[in-house]
Amino acid sequence: MDRKHTQFSSRFAIDPIAAAAMGTDELRHNFHVEGLFQPGLVSLTYTHYDRMIVGGAMPIDKVLPLEAIKPTGTKAFLDRRELVVVNIGGAGSVTADGLPYEMAARDMVYLGMGTQEVSFASADPDQPAKFYLLSAPAHQTYPSQLIRVADARRLDLGSQATSNERSIFQFIHADGAKTCQLVVGMTQLAPGSVWNTMPCHVHDRRMEAYLYFDLADGARVFHFMGEPDETRHIVMRNEEGVLSPGWSI
Repeated sequence: MDRKHTQFSSRFAIDPIAAAAMGTDELRHNFHVEGLFQPGLVSLTYTHYDRMIVGGAMPIDKVLPLEAIKPTGTKAFLDRRELVVVNIGGAGSVTADGLPYEMAARDMVYLGMGTQEVSFASADPDQPAKFYLLSAPAHQTYPSQLIRVADARRLDLGSQATSNERSIFQFIHADGAKTCQLVVGMTQLAPGSVWNTMPCHVHDRRMEAYLYFDLADGARVFHFMGEPDETRHIVMRNEEGVLSPGWSI
């Protein structure tokens, strides 16, 4: 199969003892994900944490197909996986087995296991869509569906006094779209707030992946990670991702 529009890399799982001994470059090499949105490409990172795949697709003037990669071990990408697609760019569409889903910025599409043909397109090449991709192994098929940001469950948390006032938009959750493993949400900080998941905590059952977007060119985010008593940080730019193991805050 010609995969000229797809690139991928793999990341092995790192234990907390090894991570605590790493310097800046080693931490970035193992946990930081850059180059997600490259014109005319589907860029994927396969991680051995829960066999998750984190990626991005940025179609310009041509349709981009979602192609299987060697780590999936299947003919089609979603033969044994499920997928969530989040649009963080201009208007675009995801087509699954001939059915198009028109997406504005911050809309999401869930595609169930067994979907055979998936492709991405932008409505305007001058303002291309940017599709953030999250995929996990699946054991059964759930219905594919479009979830618009206006239909997501919104939770307003934190306060201005503690600099963590924020809105959480829950798209994929227990009372919403049914999935095998994926749980997906989006957090928007209020003006003047700088902390997201504070107080910090650990979700030790599953890994997580974060994407930081809509940042100004000169803005940076300090992503804190590590065990609660052995923390480190990774400096993040706009539209960069980071892997968060189950043992990390």
